[in-house]
Amino acid sequence: MKNCFGDRILADKVAFIAGGSSGINLGIAERLAEQGALVALLSRKPEKVQAAADDLIAKGYRAMAIAADVRDYAAIEAAFVQVKNAHGPIDIVVSGAAGNFLAPTVALSANAFKTVVDIDLLGTFNVFRASFDHLRKPGASHIAITAPQAVNPMAFQIHACAAKAGVNMVTRCLALEWGPAGIRVNGISPGPIAETEGMARLSPTPEAEAAFKQSIPLRAYGTKADIAEMALYLACDASRYVTGAILDCDGGWSLGDASADALTVPTRG
Repeated sequence: MKNCFGDRILADKVAFIAGGSSGINLGIAERLAEQGALVALLSRKPEKVQAAADDLIAKGYRAMAIAADVRDYAAIEAAFVQVKNAHGPIDIVVSGAAGNFLAPTVALSANAFKTVVDIDLLGTFNVFRASFDHLRKPGASHIAITAPQAVNPMAFQIHACAAKAGVNMVTRCLALEWGPAGIRVNGISPGPIAETEGMARLSPTPEAEAAFKQSIPLRAYGTKADIAEMALYLACDASRYVTGAILDCDGGWSLGDASADALTVPTRG
C-alpha cells in the first residue's frame, strides 16, 4: 500500500498488539512493523501467535510472540514486564482481542454473554491498565479496536453491543485520566471488513454478502489494510493532538440503512 506518512516513521518504537495473531490485529502489527516498530504479538494459543511472529520475522521485521489470555490480568502484566525488559519502554498498545457470534437473546446463556464481555471489555481494561507502568511517558499511544455495535443496537448482538459500548467508555475515560501523563487513548471502529472471521459469520453466502454490501453507502467491504493505515495514523505523531476519539472505518455503514433509492447518485440525462 502507498505510504501516506513517510518511511520508517516508527523506527525504535515498541508496539504491543493484543489479539495480534490473526485478522485485523495481525494486519495492524505488520503495518507498524513495516514502519520500523518492534511488534510484540500476544494471543491465547502459543502455536498460533508464534507462527504469526515467525512469519513477520521471515519478512524482515522485528517481532516477538507471547502466549497469554487477556482475561488473566496477572498474565498480561507479566507480558508487559517481559516486553519492557527485552526492548525498553512501550510506545504503542493495541487492544484487539475479541469474541463474537450471532445469537438471539433468548438463546444466549449468561455464560456466553459473560465470555464476550470478558474478552472484549475486561480484556481491554486488563491490557490498558497493565501497560501503564511500562509505557514511554509522555508519548505513548493506546488504540482500542471497538465496533459499530458500540453505538448502534443490533439484533442477535446484545453481548457484542454491551461489550463494545464499554470499550468505547474505557477509551474515553482513560483519555481523560492519562492525558496529563502524555498518553493518548483512541479507538478504531471497523465496519464490514473483507476476509475476516466476523464477516464470514455475518455474510456466509454470496447472496448474503451482496445484500450486506447494499447496506453500506460505499457499497463495498473494507480491507484489513484500511484499518492498519488508520492504526498507523493513531500510532504516529501525525495524530499527536488526537485523544479520546473513536474513528469509524466502515464505509458509512454506521450511518444507518443505506439501501434506499435516495442514496443512489443521481445522473443527468
